[in-house]
Amino acid sequence: MPDQLQPNPSRRHADLGLDFFDVVAPARFPKTVLRHRNQPWAERVGLGGLTDEEWVAHFGRFEPLPGSFEEPLALRYHGHQFRSYNPELGDGRGFLFAQLHDLKDGRLLDLGTKGSGTTPWSRTADGRLTLKGGVREVLATSMLEALGVYTSKSFSLIETGEDLIRGDEPSPTRSSVLVRLSHSHIRIGTFQRFLALEQPENVGKLLDHTITTHRPDLWREGVEDRAAAFLEDVTVRVARMGAQWAAAGFVHGVLNTDNINVTGESFDYGPWRFLPEFDPNFTAAYFDQSGLYSFGRQPEALFWNLCRLADCLLALAPQARLEKALEGFGPALQEGFAQALFARLGLAPAPQAQTDRLVAAIWRFLGDSRAPFEQFFFDWRGGLASAERAAASPSASHYATENFAPVRAAFEGVEASAEARLDHPYFAGEPCTMLIDEVEALWAPIAERDDWSVYDAKLARIAEMADAYGTAPAPV
Repeated sequence: MPDQLQPNPSRRHADLGLDFFDVVAPARFPKTVLRHRNQPWAERVGLGGLTDEEWVAHFGRFEPLPGSFEEPLALRYHGHQFRSYNPELGDGRGFLFAQLHDLKDGRLLDLGTKGSGTTPWSRTADGRLTLKGGVREVLATSMLEALGVYTSKSFSLIETGEDLIRGDEPSPTRSSVLVRLSHSHIRIGTFQRFLALEQPENVGKLLDHTITTHRPDLWREGVEDRAAAFLEDVTVRVARMGAQWAAAGFVHGVLNTDNINVTGESFDYGPWRFLPEFDPNFTAAYFDQSGLYSFGRQPEALFWNLCRLADCLLALAPQARLEKALEGFGPALQEGFAQALFARLGLAPAPQAQTDRLVAAIWRFLGDSRAPFEQFFFDWRGGLASAERAAASPSASHYATENFAPVRAAFEGVEASAEARLDHPYFAGEPCTMLIDEVEALWAPIAERDDWSVYDAKLARIAEMADAYGTAPAPV
């Protein structure tokens, strides 16, 4: 790698020691065909100058990045899965491949894999990822980033030439390996493992590592103060994540404690869905028959998971202080939701009473009318400044009803923000959506004749939306 491309690498997670991970070897794949390369984020971490051949060498064959881990680390964790505790989790088809830094803000970043082979935590699974699963994760992260959600990034997707047998899709099916870029892979379940093993010293070690590595401003001299400050911070960040999902009309699908990152970054996409229309009972996973992780219950699920993190910290801080930290969830969720809605609509900040009135009116209208979810935000970007455009929308009939009158009234006096970009070409067309039927429609030509044109066109459309919304990754 040329000197100018050195990504300021790090081995920080390795400092935790072998109680926290297992050193593993990546699978050897019969072929490596590059299918997705996230060039904007590659530039942000100093890897933009890699040739495609070098890219595949690092992210398909997992040749180490200079200065980072010589061997990958499969992380250890436990977790509650649909509220049932599972002590046999861990990175079963992935590992932490490297750590490096965002050249724009200096934050430490993880490059973690999905589908990179078996580990001590694979149990009876093959450690692989279907190509369709990889494509779905690229689509999910690209769409969420464009919608302003704090999410992991799909950094690389490489087809690997194996035939996989799966019970929930036609088999044999094609294989892939995904590399995701995240600000951490430390989960609530990482803390839970040491609680279950009755190792409070490792809970404290993990707490101090997480703070010094990812949130140094939370450092306090007393461990009780550190634990309380940490839980308060994670609570606010996870609440903000849930608020952003709601504003995006997104259902994660599997909100187990091992899928909640303590940096409040959305990640690990399995049976995700976007709402066609507002429906609190809308679920993403066919196996979520009770609706535990439905759209309307996601805040409840997130708070329940935060309480499990608090359980882990009881050895370090008194219950009263931890309960006080958890009290920040509701206010943070409410504030984050209003901020996310205003950002989606391109509106300038308004007085609190006016903000609350508009947010309530929009949510009530979407619930009562069942107007197409994404169409509403597209039509009313900029508020009343887009009234003429909204009148020509396919949803115009919804806006002519009594149900919409409170929204129109609440828009009065709320100005479009300077970043609304209402003259962007994106707003002259139709909204970009990512409903399940669309995902299946773009996968079909890939599966049938290796035609990636529909997929490429969708990613280009998402990029245009991100440019219009001002959510594209900022260059270094």
